[in-house]
Amino acid sequence: MKGVWAVFYREVMFLKPRFLKVMLSSIIYPALFLLAFGYGLGKNARVGNLDYVVFLIPGLITMSSMNQAYGISLEVHISRYYFKIFEEYLLAPINRWEIVVGELLYGIFKGLIPAFFITLYALISGIGIRLNLVFAICLLLHLICFSLIGYVIAMLVKSHADQAAFSSFVMVPMIFLSDTFYPIEKMPALAKYIGYLFPLTYSTKLIRGALLGIDSMVTFRNFALLFTITFALFVIAIWVTQRAEVV
Repeated sequence: MKGVWAVFYREVMFLKPRFLKVMLSSIIYPALFLLAFGYGLGKNARVGNLDYVVFLIPGLITMSSMNQAYGISLEVHISRYYFKIFEEYLLAPINRWEIVVGELLYGIFKGLIPAFFITLYALISGIGIRLNLVFAICLLLHLICFSLIGYVIAMLVKSHADQAAFSSFVMVPMIFLSDTFYPIEKMPALAKYIGYLFPLTYSTKLIRGALLGIDSMVTFRNFALLFTITFALFVIAIWVTQRAEVV
């Protein structure tokens, strides 16, 4: 496990001088969505029996934490192709799975930053969320999933243009089609079918259900699908790391 902590420590130390910027972006970005959608367009709106702001908060948690966890993709890519730090990992006497887990822990760490601040805002504002063990487990699985997506993409793409294309054609549509801002069940048929392909749909349902006490969302099916996707991504991450060469 020394390799895991070495990779994680290096990434956190690299983050340290940029932590304030990351923290501010973790606050400002979801705050803009909250103002525009929650207190703007959705001020007097309701989703079922919920005020729209209450419905929106879990979606902001999943969206913002996803962005930060997935954001390790750019950092891994830069460390591999420009700083050559990833080469040191590959040449070091550590197992390849330790590299994956170390980067995974870093993605979880970054993802927890916006999740903490949005949850804190909800508690201070009196929005009726319930912190519990189910929420913690679902959030952890959510962060693992998107950290792995970011890592796998970083290992597969060859340029920033490829990363930007993936973000534009996959990550951005995922944000708007995955139950974050609007119930997926009320979307047009095509958008609904596409939305159910995204892991964010299942993590958002699980986290929203856990925070708001909606048992119909915290189902074995949603958890099993998210867990299966995450496990498959972990296997792929190990595979692409084993195939990685010094560049």
